[in-house]
Amino acid sequence: MPRVSRKQAELNREIIVEAATHLFRERGLHGITLSDVMAAAGLTHGGFYGHFASKEALATEACQQAFEHANLGWQEKIRTSEDRQAARQAVLAPYLSAAHRDNPGDGCPISAFTPDMCHEPADTALQHTFIDGVEKSLEIFAQLQDEDRQAMLAKYAMMIGAVTLARATRGNQLSDEFLEAVRNTLLPVDSPAPVPA
Repeated sequence: MPRVSRKQAELNREIIVEAATHLFRERGLHGITLSDVMAAAGLTHGGFYGHFASKEALATEACQQAFEHANLGWQEKIRTSEDRQAARQAVLAPYLSAAHRDNPGDGCPISAFTPDMCHEPADTALQHTFIDGVEKSLEIFAQLQDEDRQAMLAKYAMMIGAVTLARATRGNQLSDEFLEAVRNTLLPVDSPAPVPA
């Protein structure tokens, strides 16, 4: 079997990370195998270790990529909004929607990775990457708020918690109630209905 070119190897690595980013958010860190990732990438399992030393190394890179994509999306919504109120609506309405709840593979890395991160050892590369992503996300979220840091942190935790709980209770009326309650709390009453993520 011929060796792949350096360019093809780099492309394969990107494909693996993209597949893992989606699968880890959709099924959790321990809900997928390396074979699942490689199959989703359209590659053979044997090629994995040519790109990554371990599943944790892949998870760390996938976590970083998920945060980069999510944070860029929020920044773009803020940049293209008329004012802070419009930006808040553009970020929060889709975040607190049923569409976002129902599509974790393409959604927020915080609500997707948090359940697993609660059980991961402290002071690992994965934990550092997760915390760095949360901190960058908080910096962007702060642009939507007028309040002090404590109030901003409370709103952020409320928003992440609502999606996490809504996903954990999907199929039950409670799931929609979590999203609606937090949406009504964080967005003005006269805000338009949620739009798909």
